[in-house]
Amino acid sequence: MSRRTNQRRIRILVTAQTLWHLEDLAKICGYQEIGRVVDKLVREKMLSLRTGEGREHG
Repeated sequence: MSRRTNQRRIRILVTAQTLWHLEDLAKICGYQEIGRVVDKLVREKMLSLRTGEGREHG
């Protein structure tokens, strides 16, 4: 019996340096897949935008 997940498959084109960093972050965080690193980065960025971090005040 397969378990349903809320996942979608995408393809992204990145530089060799970005791939190296994604693989390094996956290893540091203990993730098996680079997609989880992408999820984490996007989630953190969206939270920072919602709380007003990173916005210019002026």
